[in-house]
Amino acid sequence: MKVVGFAGYSGSGKTTLVERLIPAFRLKGRRISVVKHAHHCFDIDHAGKDTHRHREAGAFEVVVASDKRLALMREFEQPVRLSVHHLIAELYEGVDWVLVEGFKDSDLLKIEVWRERAEKPARYLDDDFIVAIATDSPDRLPHPTLRPVLDLNDAEAIVNWLMTNESRFDYRPETLAGVTL
Repeated sequence: MKVVGFAGYSGSGKTTLVERLIPAFRLKGRRISVVKHAHHCFDIDHAGKDTHRHREAGAFEVVVASDKRLALMREFEQPVRLSVHHLIAELYEGVDWVLVEGFKDSDLLKIEVWRERAEKPARYLDDDFIVAIATDSPDRLPHPTLRPVLDLNDAEAIVNWLMTNESRFDYRPETLAGVTL
């Protein structure tokens, strides 16, 4: 499996980019999974549903599945800080690419999503794991760079760049020092 992160400040366009990359990869016959960093109070379940009732009754995990979908909800008794590597380990093994949104401080190779209009600093100067910058303002980057600069609005070109460089994105969890999975 290949893994690439997308890092950038809120409002930079990470979600929109990932959303556009998925069908571009699918057109090339690739199976895609997404790992998304969320804020602490998110919920995908709804009051009154059977799964919500099971969680409210105290279940540690609830798995709900049909012939089209599977969802796992896990309740932690105490706050737990899971690494992106823990989340990738939960994914189906038959996936070709994992697109990671958020986890900007992770040790994954990442593409920085940067927009001048977001008025946020660029991260690529201080993060050795950023291997390219996707932007809609290449001539306005705040600092010169030798990293590839990709057109944020051209999902197909970004997918082509990723696939051309796919060996760089091989995910080998056995080589992760200090990460217990």
